[in-house]
Amino acid sequence: MNQKLKTNPSMSGRRILFGTLVIVTMIGMLWLMASALAINGLNVTDIALLVLFFFTLPWMATGFWNSTIGFLIWRFADDPLSTVIPMASNIDPHAPITTSTAILLCIRNESPERLERNLTATLKDLATPGIAENIHVYVLSDTNDENCAQSEQACFDAMTQNWKDRISITYRRRTNNAGYKAGNIADFCNRWGHQHDFAITLDADSFMTGAAIMRLIRIMQANPNLGLLQGLVVGMPTTSGFTRMFQFGMRLGMRSYTMGTAWWQGDCGPYWGHNAVFRLAPFIAECDLPVLHDKDGTPQHILSHDQVEAVLMRRAGFDVRVFPQEDESWEENPPTLIEYIRRDLRWCEGNLQYLQLLNLPGIKLISRQQLLNAVFMFFGSPAWIAMLVLGTIMLASSPTPGEFMHQTAGMTLLWLTIFMWYWPKFAGGLDVLIRQDQRKAFGGTLRFLSGFTLEMLFSILMTPITWLNHSIFMTGLVFGKKSGWTGQTREDHSVPIVAAIRQFWPHTLLGIFLIGVLALTHPQCVFLASILFGGLVLSIPLAVMTSRPGFGRLLLRWGLFNIPEENIRPEALVQLDLAAYQSRHP
Repeated sequence: MNQKLKTNPSMSGRRILFGTLVIVTMIGMLWLMASALAINGLNVTDIALLVLFFFTLPWMATGFWNSTIGFLIWRFADDPLSTVIPMASNIDPHAPITTSTAILLCIRNESPERLERNLTATLKDLATPGIAENIHVYVLSDTNDENCAQSEQACFDAMTQNWKDRISITYRRRTNNAGYKAGNIADFCNRWGHQHDFAITLDADSFMTGAAIMRLIRIMQANPNLGLLQGLVVGMPTTSGFTRMFQFGMRLGMRSYTMGTAWWQGDCGPYWGHNAVFRLAPFIAECDLPVLHDKDGTPQHILSHDQVEAVLMRRAGFDVRVFPQEDESWEENPPTLIEYIRRDLRWCEGNLQYLQLLNLPGIKLISRQQLLNAVFMFFGSPAWIAMLVLGTIMLASSPTPGEFMHQTAGMTLLWLTIFMWYWPKFAGGLDVLIRQDQRKAFGGTLRFLSGFTLEMLFSILMTPITWLNHSIFMTGLVFGKKSGWTGQTREDHSVPIVAAIRQFWPHTLLGIFLIGVLALTHPQCVFLASILFGGLVLSIPLAVMTSRPGFGRLLLRWGLFNIPEENIRPEALVQLDLAAYQSRHP
C-alpha cells in the first residue's frame, strides 16, 4: 500500500528555517568557545575541547529551538493546535465509529492487579453502544515468571468473563520475549491484525481515558492518509519524591518542546511506543523491523522500536503526527533514581542501534535526521564528561584561569550553555506563570515558583549523573556488555544505601576529584565547579533521600511539585484510587 511521498511547500519552508536556526546556533556556540580558548592561539587540547563540544550541540540546539518555537506558538497563535495539526481541531466529537480498533496492552512480569485497575477504568468509558462493538482489547504478555504468569492468567480470565457481554478481551502469553515489545506486537499482527483497522498501544504503566482514545480514533477515521498519531503523555500523581520532582520538570519541558516539534516535523512526527494509535494495514505491510547484527555477526533485535516504525510508516507514504496537547493520557514514571537509570540505559542501548539504520533505503532526509538526533541524545553524554574532565585538567594546569580561557567569553559561554540546556523547562514554566488558569492548576503562583526553583536545582544535580551513567554504559557496550529488556519495579520503595553506593561510587569519586583539583589549584573556581559537578558528589544521598517515603509525604504535605491533576482531580484518575490521593486531603 505504498503511496508517493508528497512535499508540502509550507512544511519544507519550516524545516529549512528550523535547520538553519540549529546550524547557525551550533556555529555561533563553537565560535564563542573558540574565542574563549584562543588566548594564545588554539593548541591540540583546545581543538579536542572544540570537537567534544561539537558532539554536545545537536541535541541541545534542537531542544532549544523546539521549545522556543513551541513557546511562541502557545503564546501568540489564536489556536495553537490548529497551527500544527489542523486535522485535530476539525473533528466532530460525536462522529459515529465505523472502524474496528484493537487496544494492545503489552506487559512483562507486571502486577496484574494494577493492570486490571487501569484497564477497567478505561473500559468503563468505552462500554457504550456504538463504541464497544468496535473495540477489542488484547492483553499481550511476555511474562517469563511462572508465579506472575499464573496470577495474570487468573486475573484476565476473570476479567474476560466479567466483560464478555460488553467488550471483547483476549489474553495471550508468549513463552519467550523474541523481538522484545516489537516482537510482541508483531505476533499480534500475525494472528489478529487483519481483523482490525487501527491499534492503540498501551504499556503496563499507561492509562488513557475512553474519551482520549475515541479522539485519536476519530482523527484517524477522518484522515485516511494518517498512519500514526501519537498522543502527548504526562505523569500521574505519585507519592514518590523522586518521581514528583522528575515529572514536574518533564511536564514543563514537554509543553513547548512537543508543540515546536509538531510545527516543523509535521507529517514526519515522533512515535514513543505507547498512548498512540496506528493504522494496521500499512503497519503490517511496511513496518516490519530489520534484524541488526553485532560486530561479531550475532543477530540483535531493535530495542527502541518506536521511532523506527514511525520512519517506516512515513516511508510507506502515510503521515505520522503528534497530538501536542495534554489530553487525558498518562503514564507512571520510575519511582527512584536507580529505576530511572535502568529505563534510561535501555533507551540508550536502543537509540545507539539507530546508527545501523541511517542508510535504510527510501526514507526521507528528515527521518534520517530524527534517527541521528536520537543517537546524539545519548552520544553527547560521554562528550560532556570528557570535555568537563579535560577542561578541568587544563584549567588546573594553567597558572591562572585567565591563561586557560578568556574570562568574559568563557563566562558568557557557560551561562549561555546552561540557559540553552534548561530552556525547555524555563519555557514551560514561563508559559504557566503567564496564564492565570495554569498558575491555579499548579497550586498557585507561590507554590509553583517554589517547586520550579527546587526542580531546577534537582535538574542541575541530575544532569552530570545522567551523563556519567550514559558514558559508563556506552563504554561497556564497546566491550560487548549488553542491557537487554528487563522489567521495571514500579511500586514506591526505598533505595538502600548499599545499593546507592554500588551504583554511584564512580560518580562520587569523579566529582570529588574534579572539585578537589580545582580547590587546590584555583579556589576561586570552586563555586562554578560545584554547580557543574555537585550532582556527582551528591549522587548517593540524592538517590537514597529522594526514594524515602517520608520525603515524598513531606512534599505532598507542602504541596510541592504538584501537577494539575492533584489540585483539580479528574474523575478518571479518582477511580484509580491512587496513593497520592489517599495521602492528602481532598
